[in-house]
Amino acid sequence: MLRNALLLISRLLFATMFVPSGLQALSNIAGTASYFAGLGLPSPMLAAWGTGLFELIAGLLILVGLQTRIAALLLAAFCIVAGFIGHYGQGDDPTLAFLHSQMLMKDIAISGGFLALAMAGAGAWSIDGRNFGVGAEVT
Repeated sequence: MLRNALLLISRLLFATMFVPSGLQALSNIAGTASYFAGLGLPSPMLAAWGTGLFELIAGLLILVGLQTRIAALLLAAFCIVAGFIGHYGQGDDPTLAFLHSQMLMKDIAISGGFLALAMAGAGAWSIDGRNFGVGAEVT
């Protein structure tokens, strides 16, 4: 029971990052695209829509525990890529450079948490866990 409670809490905490971030990106798509353009990404509007939709959908999948292992693996990769694109080598002054290096490390650490969730599965208190154990270890 403790295992399932901790898996539920971890899913809730992960979702608190990605669902609001996806909603924010989609609700200000021009601002999101402008940020991506500032990073030098090609097709910043497409990147904005893709990122916003991915964060929202993957965050919701983690929240309810549906296809959790797949969503967690995709989010782990997303965190690494986003961290390096958004934070590696960024910052014109030492304070900003330090902030960006810390944000990169945070993204890498979050990807580690997602890898652990992918390995553990969503637990019994999830849609995966109610699916006859498919995609979750229900112990």
